[in-house]
Amino acid sequence: MSSYLAQEVHLARRHEEILSQRSELLQQMETYLRDKKTKKTWQTQAADAAHKRNAALLNDIEAAEKRLQERTCLLPHSDTVKLETLYWASIKESLPEWEDFLLGRAEVPIGFKKMKATKQSINYPEEDSQK
Repeated sequence: MSSYLAQEVHLARRHEEILSQRSELLQQMETYLRDKKTKKTWQTQAADAAHKRNAALLNDIEAAEKRLQERTCLLPHSDTVKLETLYWASIKESLPEWEDFLLGRAEVPIGFKKMKATKQSINYPEEDSQK
């Protein structure tokens, strides 16, 4: 009979140990699930914020692209066209003087260093009419 009693006490202790381990594991599982839920909530919030930021950036890029397209569709100002035409005409006019230099056959054309050292006054037609 004492062997049954000793065995019963041993089984009761083992049962208490198992219940204690079960309780500890349940607490760990609850903590894990709570942390997992918190992490998922944080990730969802971060994804939503990134989505909103990306949408705003996309809208800004599309608006900038639209402004650039509108700007390129506009014709250049007549003064700009006139200056560009005069610039290219002067290039074509001075090209024969510079051709040998550019091909590496001659020195810098005469007068270039003087022009670089002195300031030349540029007369604009509008300024002349105001004087």
